[in-house]
Amino acid sequence: MKSIRNLILVAIAMLATVASAQSVEPGIATLRNGGFAQLQGKRVGLITNPTGIDNQLRSTIDILHEAEGVTLAALFAPEHGVRGDVHAGDHVANSIDPKTGVRVYSLFGKLHKPTPEMLADIDVLIYDIQDNGCRSYTFISTMGVCMDAAAEQGKEFMVLDRPNPVGGDIVEGCLVEKGFESFVSKFPIPYLYGLTPGELATLLNEERMLKSGKKCKLTVVPMTGWQRDMSFEATGMPWVLPSPHIPTPSSSLYYPMTGILGEFGYVSIGVGYTLPFQLIAATWIDAEQLAEALTDLHLPGVGFRPIHIKPFYSVGKGENLQGVQIYVTDRRKAQLTLTQFYAMQEMARLWPDHKVFENADQKRFNMFDKVCGTDYIRKTFTRNYRVADIIDYWNKDVEAWRQLSSKYYLY
Repeated sequence: MKSIRNLILVAIAMLATVASAQSVEPGIATLRNGGFAQLQGKRVGLITNPTGIDNQLRSTIDILHEAEGVTLAALFAPEHGVRGDVHAGDHVANSIDPKTGVRVYSLFGKLHKPTPEMLADIDVLIYDIQDNGCRSYTFISTMGVCMDAAAEQGKEFMVLDRPNPVGGDIVEGCLVEKGFESFVSKFPIPYLYGLTPGELATLLNEERMLKSGKKCKLTVVPMTGWQRDMSFEATGMPWVLPSPHIPTPSSSLYYPMTGILGEFGYVSIGVGYTLPFQLIAATWIDAEQLAEALTDLHLPGVGFRPIHIKPFYSVGKGENLQGVQIYVTDRRKAQLTLTQFYAMQEMARLWPDHKVFENADQKRFNMFDKVCGTDYIRKTFTRNYRVADIIDYWNKDVEAWRQLSSKYYLY
């Protein structure tokens, strides 16, 4: 009897764990649970991609198309397209969605911003995309320019909120400086900004960061059950890769750890292998030496192991490369964005003939600076290849941003 009782207690505990893990519902579920009240009788334009789903994996496109009292009048395609059928960086074309018959307007080609003609038959423009929490990812830029268009045309704008997979408690990087704005650094926010899409939209709106200087008629439909310190895995929500090289929630943690370095294409960061953004490797690196050197730095929340790879495509395709695989052991303690700079520091010390900035294509310096939001980091770091020279500048805006952004917390 005792063993049966113990089994029952274990089963109850397991069910409670599952229920807890599945407690987070995205904004589209909140909207549906409310009977789509905010959209009744309205013509809707939807900005989305395959990540716009409910927890049963149903697309927001299909949910709104079938919603009673709602007219899905147009779809707006960011990078990769609304159905995810366009490769990274490729232009997205205007088309007709084959499943719903709804017109699709491209926002990743000649235009990034909807034209007045595109919005003429729209009452409300809705944004539903899973972001990765990093400034250089283009989806928040798409959100911002669409908010701008809505403000200029007097249209409503709605964000169906989703988690920040890096966490709502992690902020890193300086603000984008004047002259370094681009589609990978559209707004003066940190590299890791610690907000959900809905919270960021509210901040951009209220702080008048939209290019027009106007405010749009913004509504944020919140998630239920999300907490700021949650990892994405803790939400119990299904993960749909927002782009080909972000296949898992943990990819969002590794993206800011090597993505800035990856702008040069000088070393492999795992894109083209099975560990995108989770490694640093090259033909001239000795795996054991680099792993030992980085481990000896005792960086909090991060571990390293030697790795040998042969990429299938991209940097180092078909070559035998050596380097390190990166492990996040505690995301709250890790200095995610600085990890790649520590790697560049140690590589420069061990192999001075292969210093990144002396060997990389200088034509990529401009993009590197835009991703960083400043040229100070590059110019200062290259003097001595020491993280100590840039760490204060990189973190100089973090506390001020926390104070500003906390006013717009929804959770």
